[in-house]
Amino acid sequence: MNPNRQLHDLPIGIVDADTGRPLTGQRQNVGTQVTDAVFARDSSGTADWRRLTRAQAQDQLSSGKIYGALVIPSDFTTSLAALTTANATARPRMTVLTNPGTGSLGSSLAARITTATAQQASLTIGEQLTEAPAVARADSTTRLLLADPVQIVTEVGHPIGAHSGLGLTAFYYTLLLVLSGFLGANLISSGVDTALGYADGEVGPWHTRRPTVPISRTQTLLLKMLMTAGITVLTVSLIMLATIAILHMDASHLPLLWIYSYCASLAVGLTVQAINAAFGGIGQLVSMFLFIALGLPSSGATVPLQAVPGFYRFLSVFEPMRQLSDGVRAILYFDARIDAGLDRAWIMIAVGTAVALLFGFAMTRYYDRKGLHRLTPQPA
Repeated sequence: MNPNRQLHDLPIGIVDADTGRPLTGQRQNVGTQVTDAVFARDSSGTADWRRLTRAQAQDQLSSGKIYGALVIPSDFTTSLAALTTANATARPRMTVLTNPGTGSLGSSLAARITTATAQQASLTIGEQLTEAPAVARADSTTRLLLADPVQIVTEVGHPIGAHSGLGLTAFYYTLLLVLSGFLGANLISSGVDTALGYADGEVGPWHTRRPTVPISRTQTLLLKMLMTAGITVLTVSLIMLATIAILHMDASHLPLLWIYSYCASLAVGLTVQAINAAFGGIGQLVSMFLFIALGLPSSGATVPLQAVPGFYRFLSVFEPMRQLSDGVRAILYFDARIDAGLDRAWIMIAVGTAVALLFGFAMTRYYDRKGLHRLTPQPA
């Protein structure tokens, strides 16, 4: 509800490339002074400032590890020194780099923080320049320029495609994968129960009741999981057809994206089947909370995890939506780099699938050994 109040440790890079000689009477050049002041002044904890080289900052922008960066150029001190002389040709610049691949909100929060930091640095530098004896006799226009001498320029540090929803297509695409796995598994579960005679089938005013097929809970779960694996091929293919071929969503690495999408949606479907087998009628409610109600706010796909309450940051460690969205984001925006979150996503998909299989079959085997057979509908 209030990301600004919850904001904590948002990763932002700061690049001090200033190689100029210190100004008269100072021991360090202005770039170093600005960088040291950023770390000394930031007591709120809203940003996790990282001192990086230009190459390191670009690498972390390209892998989604930072939400933005502030770059101090190599000629920063030299340009400032020239302002008080006749040799000035342009105002010194600081560059704010954004990272739209991390999401529009996260990127804008980082841009706001870095811009405010650069503006504060400019005013501090201006105070030092206007106090210099050489400026005392300058005209009012020059003194006004020197009071706020730094030009702040905003650039995209890691561009993404125009059809990327300002960094939100990864979230929408992930939501489709989760919903297709969730809804597909529940439809298969109810359809199989109806076909085996363990539930009545109703479509509008039409009602059907099939003869009960003698089958164990374990065999039923195996059947439902195999059908889920088959139907997921269709649903994932339709999702990619709709989003990429029809809506023209920017996407690359299409074979990898299809394989990842299939495994992600299948992991959701198998988990839903396991939960339904273990909890019966309330399984759909349990799955809804696991994948939807608690998964969306803890995904970090719309609001950065650094800007949500601690409860949701805790859930993000294991909630499926976060794990899946990180992988989709890495494929869509960060050139399928493993260190952009794709490695964790694959690991968590494998872990989730293994847990679903172990939990589901352990529960059905237990019910079968205890003789807890499924009840069948009886005619009036």
